[in-house]
Amino acid sequence: MSSNDAAARPHLDRPSPQPLLVWSALGTVYVVWGSTYLAIRVAIETLPPLLMASVRFLVAGGILYAFAIRRGDREGDAPGWPQWRSAAIVGTLLFLGGNGGVVIAEKRVPSGIAALIVATVPLWMALIAFVVLRERLPALAVAGLVVGFAGTALLVRPSGGHEVDAVGALLLLGAAASWATGSLYARRAPLPRRSLVGAAMQLLCGGVVVGVAGLMGGELGRVHVDAFSRSSLLALAYLIFVGALVGFTAYAWLVQVVPAPIFSTYAYVNPVVAVILGWAFVDEPVTPLTIVAGAVIVAAVAMIVTARRPEPGEPAAGAPPLDEAVSPAGFEPPERD
Repeated sequence: MSSNDAAARPHLDRPSPQPLLVWSALGTVYVVWGSTYLAIRVAIETLPPLLMASVRFLVAGGILYAFAIRRGDREGDAPGWPQWRSAAIVGTLLFLGGNGGVVIAEKRVPSGIAALIVATVPLWMALIAFVVLRERLPALAVAGLVVGFAGTALLVRPSGGHEVDAVGALLLLGAAASWATGSLYARRAPLPRRSLVGAAMQLLCGGVVVGVAGLMGGELGRVHVDAFSRSSLLALAYLIFVGALVGFTAYAWLVQVVPAPIFSTYAYVNPVVAVILGWAFVDEPVTPLTIVAGAVIVAAVAMIVTARRPEPGEPAAGAPPLDEAVSPAGFEPPERD
């Protein structure tokens, strides 16, 4: 996960896009954002987690900002202090609390399991909106909350020889909650109306904050360039150019031309893609319990997304891990980079 996913505009007056283009964009978001969990896993094998994420966000944000700032209403929508302050808050919640938690947790938890736990973002959004913002929840959304957290509990409980690391699981739950909080805040924050500009600002601010956290955590002393593997560097390049820029471009277009129930489907397809890729490429175990718990979580997310359809201009529920990182609610990732 646009910066404000306020990129979602009423599209009733737009000509219907060609089905082939829609499915191509959906397929891109499904596969690209689902694959970022595996790419993170490979990148942090030899790169410091937080500093790797910081470089990713700063490079992607810089490219996106240079491209977007010269387009659209440059005078009436020029970023000022209120916009940069909001971008810093959203960027911190999404990319330090959200994606930062993911990259650290993937040192302890398989990428597929990480994707399934992060898939609880829509559940956290619904819960926070109900408790903090006093938003009413449809009965289906309440049922989705119960089912989703039950599925998460089933996933992380000790199970034979494939026990999920408790610290890693807690980090991922905290990351999902932080992403959800940032996404909800972005809905009301004074961010630029140009979604790409806002997304770039959030990436830049998030990259700075994550970098500072990495330096404070002593990661600079663990940087040994000669130890960087080719696969980790290629994974980092993939996260920047494919995960953030290509994936976000496809997502931003979908938000503007198709109904929310369609583009929101990535929230429950990405975890499935991540589990399959983790099993296929790095031999991550997929137990019967993983399949059952994952199916329960995915079903719960579908219930939440179906019950709480975003209004025009509201970000989609859920988002991928920093790349997904290119938008506040979006990446609502989780809108999502």
